[in-house]
Amino acid sequence: MPFKKLHSDIQEKLEYLDIIKPTPFQSSSIPVIKSGANVFCTASKGSGKTTTLILTTLQKLKCEAVGNAPRAVVLVENKERAMELYDAFLMYTKHNSLRVYVGYEQLHVDVQKSEIFMGIDILISTPKSMNKLFLLNGVNISELKIFSIDDAEFLIQNLAYTALMSITKSIKKCQFVLYSEQMHPKLKRFESFFMEYSKIVSI
Repeated sequence: MPFKKLHSDIQEKLEYLDIIKPTPFQSSSIPVIKSGANVFCTASKGSGKTTTLILTTLQKLKCEAVGNAPRAVVLVENKERAMELYDAFLMYTKHNSLRVYVGYEQLHVDVQKSEIFMGIDILISTPKSMNKLFLLNGVNISELKIFSIDDAEFLIQNLAYTALMSITKSIKKCQFVLYSEQMHPKLKRFESFFMEYSKIVSI
């Protein structure tokens, strides 16, 4: 039972939300992600990928704020998805000290830089916005522990793919977890770059 081995704060929140039993995908993926390996997670819509992303991020950060630099990054396709995921994270972080921040292209990069500088734990962003922050030294990645990509099919587009490759070149030591419905050949290519020695969980 993967939920039984999660942080007590997460278990309490799951109980409050009446989420008792993990989906088959969660049973398979959570222990592998918790092990610290780079993971390609592929499963159909509705299998619990987003909840898995949130739970494993919270687990990695031990449900508490530390320092000022982000320790988790979640990359998404666009502003709409960023806001959806931000709201989903808030359901789980409402009663702990974790600070979640959302950035996207429409929000001026200087605003993002100054707000991130104030101190965050989890950064949700789009590839273009994140890459711009990197180029302007707007985000400190020295404390990064986990980098997740939600619904990663959007990375098949050249602009998003190029932005991600640029971002990951600067990251030295970090766990990468990529979620998608199918394993596209272009996503598999990441194995030669930042997804070294990765494992695959497919349901």
